[in-house]
Amino acid sequence: MSAEPMLPGSVNDALEEYGRLLDEHGITWGEPEIHYVKFFARRRVLPPRLFERFWGLVFKAVAESHPDEPREQLAARLAEPDYDRVLRDTLDGELPGHLVAVRVEAGGVRLEGEPRTVLLPAEGRRPVGDLSFIVRPAGARRPGPPLWKAPSVPLPGRGEERISLLIDSHRNEPCLVSVDETQRLLDPRGAWLVEVDQDSIVVVDGARVRLDTLLRPIPSATLRLAAGMACRWSVVAADGSGWFPPDTPNRYDYHGRPYFHGDGLVLEVPCLALTVRVARGMEYDEAELRLTPRPGREHLVELTPARLYDAASRGWYGGDMHVHLNWAGDLVAVPADAAAAQHGEDLHVLNLLAGNVSGRRVYDREALEHWTDRDLPWSDGTHVARMGVEYRNDLLGHIYAFAPRAAPGRYHTGFAGDADWPPNADGLRELRGLGALVGYSHPFRTPIGDGDPPKGVVTPVPRNCAARELVADAALGLVDSLDVLTHASIPATAAVYRRLIGAGNRLAVTAGTDAMISFTRSDNQSNPPGWARVYAQIEGELTARSFAAAVRAGRTFATTGPWLELSVDGHGPGHVINARGGDRVRVTATAVGPEVAAVRIRTADGVWAGAERLPADYRRQSEERLTATAELRVDGPTYVVAEVLCEQHPRTLTATGYALTSPVYVDVDGRQVARREDVLWCLEWLDLLEELIRQHGRLASPYQFGDHVSLLQQARTIYQARLS
Repeated sequence: MSAEPMLPGSVNDALEEYGRLLDEHGITWGEPEIHYVKFFARRRVLPPRLFERFWGLVFKAVAESHPDEPREQLAARLAEPDYDRVLRDTLDGELPGHLVAVRVEAGGVRLEGEPRTVLLPAEGRRPVGDLSFIVRPAGARRPGPPLWKAPSVPLPGRGEERISLLIDSHRNEPCLVSVDETQRLLDPRGAWLVEVDQDSIVVVDGARVRLDTLLRPIPSATLRLAAGMACRWSVVAADGSGWFPPDTPNRYDYHGRPYFHGDGLVLEVPCLALTVRVARGMEYDEAELRLTPRPGREHLVELTPARLYDAASRGWYGGDMHVHLNWAGDLVAVPADAAAAQHGEDLHVLNLLAGNVSGRRVYDREALEHWTDRDLPWSDGTHVARMGVEYRNDLLGHIYAFAPRAAPGRYHTGFAGDADWPPNADGLRELRGLGALVGYSHPFRTPIGDGDPPKGVVTPVPRNCAARELVADAALGLVDSLDVLTHASIPATAAVYRRLIGAGNRLAVTAGTDAMISFTRSDNQSNPPGWARVYAQIEGELTARSFAAAVRAGRTFATTGPWLELSVDGHGPGHVINARGGDRVRVTATAVGPEVAAVRIRTADGVWAGAERLPADYRRQSEERLTATAELRVDGPTYVVAEVLCEQHPRTLTATGYALTSPVYVDVDGRQVARREDVLWCLEWLDLLEELIRQHGRLASPYQFGDHVSLLQQARTIYQARLS
């Protein structure tokens, strides 16, 4: 590994500035509070299953405030309501375990919440001796040297977990509330979400609310965790509370489970029944141990996860194309956090994106400029990390760029009063000119099925980051891939992807999680990087260039966990088969993973064949692989993809488990696939997009609108030619 200092001056200065922003503004870091920024603090306490209800109540509040406005105009006002009241109404009396409530009632004040364990200091430690808990599969290695670490910087939010406190008034008159040095006159039946610690002073109408009544002191012990390699660990008590090594961010995944990364780690824990789990990304199973530590003792836990599959040994390497080190959040992330996560998840390729939030500041721009066109210092022969770019416009869509040779001249349009101009196509051309691999990120949240028109995706909320310009840019050949696996709607994005390739566009399937290392509790965003991955078949050694070349060639599949193989007459994804009408091809699709429920083979005409696995209660443990086979007669040009449908499983860190290959294209008599239905669908999309830009685009002059129309017309011409 490189001996280069991890934190050059410009990067160190930027991190210190982020710390000041966090101290001054909290989780938003002072970003303009557009609707998804305003949601940051509420997302920390709201279970993902209630997100839809939350936004439904936001929209209802907007509609009640503006009863005469049309629905499409209301969507531009989503930041207006009081989000704390909406949060309170969304919960409707439910209190997640990590949230405490102060209920202000007519007759007094009531503190509500689960008791919180605090550790009693131990007077001394006894040696490990016979108090070891060892689960070590045959051949597992002894603990090696600790993972490389960067110099520390004094930044807020590290190694501590603040308490989320909801002050909920049921009174019909205002009440005066103060939390530490902040005071607010709370409206009748109002609500206020704040972050506190166990020593905070909360006063309601002159009476102090004692938070220490929820504290439960417990004797402590020490755990020493060893796996022989960097892993993801979870130490959790029966009440769901997580325990972490000192100075380690207290992170929680999509399911609310605590986790941290490393090997040879030491942490103080309560002497309660604990569950220790270890995992290492999707290529490994999870190992678990239950124990009750003895007070004042140190316990050695050796726990090693077993492999499910080894992609690199087959020439396939998995990457996450969309990860942020810092993007506002409840802590300032340092490069060592990214290093620990990449190695702890055994993520082969990590793309850390510099990008803005809702203003002009581009986070981690200094890191991009310092390490541009170079592997980050913790990279090795099987792990490559690069700084990349997220090019952003909330009306037209967001783009990831992997391994540019230099920083771009423009990072975003449409923010902080800037126009929605030029079209995204200009950004794509610049990034491609810098040698970057490019694709659209977190494309679609709105549900859409195979037979649905595009209107439901293009028009509902104008600035919801949907990849609206994708349909034009794909036709113009400006896009290499689409992140079908993402924190947005995987089924909706997969449906749009099938339309695009059915209409003659050749795009690779990729995955970009949008994991944000500076967020510790935020549903998908606080997941570890690589919870979804694109696997690319590399020619030669793994490098940033060889990985990008494999993605451009379409030699990919994307997955939330399962391994997936596709063979069409012996050829894998990205290959073009030149057939004649009436030829037959043999197709095989195979999946591996405990969550696999079904494997399907799809062509341009829909599902062609498949295989389903017996329910988990009935299948034998030896049934690790599921295979579907079919023979396909090709009377016209088509494509073939394989997909995996999944059962619910703890290792799936999102709502939908899924895997999908890039296509094997079957050209027939020199013709490429271009289904009339799909081409017309794309043309309808372009018409809707033009009208959306006309109504909601922030444009400074008619010629800017003309540039958008010109781009859309170029795409129309291409699609219309495919109709013939």
